[in-house]
Amino acid sequence: MGKVTIARDVCKGCGLCVNACPKKILELDKKHFNAKGYSPAVCIRPEECIGCAACGRMCPDCAIVVER
Repeated sequence: MGKVTIARDVCKGCGLCVNACPKKILELDKKHFNAKGYSPAVCIRPEECIGCAACGRMCPDCAIVVER
């Protein structure tokens, strides 16, 4: 239903999107870091996205785009 795209180089790993997701399909990627040294958010189960865009609204850096 929805598609989450996260700009990994823009994400600062604050976790606000992780907490906002009602389906709990986002998490911080502790194995990889972006160019700024942050652990960016990643969608671990994209097929479960409902396209609510709660994650995108919570992102202070506008690093998340949700498509329906």
